[in-house]
Amino acid sequence: MKNHSYMRSVLLIAFVTAVGGFLFGFDNGSISGSVGFLQEKFSLDANGIGWVTSSIIAGCIVGVAVAGPLSDAIGRKKVLLLTALIFVFGVMGEALAHTADLLVAFRILVGVGIGIETTIAPLYIAEVSPAHIRGRLVSFNQLFNTIGNLVVFSVAATIARYGSEAWNVENGWRVIFATGIPPALLFLLLLVVVPESPRWLIRKNRDEQGLAVLRRINPDEETSRRELAAIKQSLREESKAGLRDLLTPGLRKALVIGFGVALFQQITGINAIFYYAPEIFKTAGEDINGAMSFTVLIGITLVLSTLVSLWIIDRVGRRSLLIFGASGMALMLAGIGVLFRVDASNTSLLLMLILAYVAIFAVSFGTVTYVLISEIFPTHVRGVAASIATFALWGGNFFVSRYFPVLVENISASKTFFIFAGISVLALIFVLTLVPETKGKTLEEIEREIHKLNELQAP
Repeated sequence: MKNHSYMRSVLLIAFVTAVGGFLFGFDNGSISGSVGFLQEKFSLDANGIGWVTSSIIAGCIVGVAVAGPLSDAIGRKKVLLLTALIFVFGVMGEALAHTADLLVAFRILVGVGIGIETTIAPLYIAEVSPAHIRGRLVSFNQLFNTIGNLVVFSVAATIARYGSEAWNVENGWRVIFATGIPPALLFLLLLVVVPESPRWLIRKNRDEQGLAVLRRINPDEETSRRELAAIKQSLREESKAGLRDLLTPGLRKALVIGFGVALFQQITGINAIFYYAPEIFKTAGEDINGAMSFTVLIGITLVLSTLVSLWIIDRVGRRSLLIFGASGMALMLAGIGVLFRVDASNTSLLLMLILAYVAIFAVSFGTVTYVLISEIFPTHVRGVAASIATFALWGGNFFVSRYFPVLVENISASKTFFIFAGISVLALIFVLTLVPETKGKTLEEIEREIHKLNELQAP
């Protein structure tokens, strides 16, 4: 009975936190079905639509910058509550915006919420999860992210199908954005029932409160007290967090791994597909309904592939999935580049290649990146370090979303996808060279292993 009780507590925490992942996917993906309508509504050129699309990423970078220090100061739970409020007001503002500048302002605000969520939610779930299922539980956040993508793609496709062109240009995109308000309110209400991170509480010398949370998420008293002792020992061996600590030999490798994997997740082109999929298919000759339907298929593929990743990540391991992902993405992206050069009108083959690319991404980099970021940093710098790694993620996202339409217009879609394929090859080299395996290890064991590797590699 006790085992069932503790697993219910762990799953409840993972589920509630992952609702924030749904909002991330929904709000981040809402531009995909809106971009064509917004372009016409506000008379935007390629540069203008690139800025409206990528402005949310500018907010994400701000959110990432404040997330770690803020969560280390006031706690993971309070920061997530703040994030829920940002989502509610930001999404409402997007739906009501009457100028492109006002839309950009509210997209930046929503981006701040997304940046905080993507930094803190995986970290928080990792800090309350047993080692043997931590990868799957952290992956809940990414699973809900993909479900958010699928829901918003489906909403956009329905609106495009049943609304007139004039109505969609005036109101359709507003409905797409406004659909994100109810889940944001739900996230706010659900967060009330989850506890604070036990590791954060213990770090703040609130051992009794930390132990009370550990009792909720561990099968017995002995395990809870053993974990309390391990966390306290880890904290005793560490100094106060700061950027200077992260640049010491003992932590530098972890920072390089987290930063590099996060950056490669984004600059291999995934958000060119997420944000601009309808426009890509329209470029290949599809009408608006066909393009939107294909985008829904991308959303379905994302969800199913993330479920596969969730099932195998603690069996196959993080490093193996990243190697598979970088190799497969390079091949699919090269194929898309060849197709745009040879026969861009073959939309069936284009769809197959894009779906294969999305599936490979979701199984590997799409899920593993957030798990690794939540695992490889010591407790005392986990918030700050996760912020730096997630900053790389959103910085790469901004570059891709901002300049993809400009690149396509100036050097062609074919050459743009060849560039993404080349970057995927670099990602493969990076993983083979630097990324360790972390499956099945406690956070304290991972910390000791990376520290030991640094000592062995030090001159």
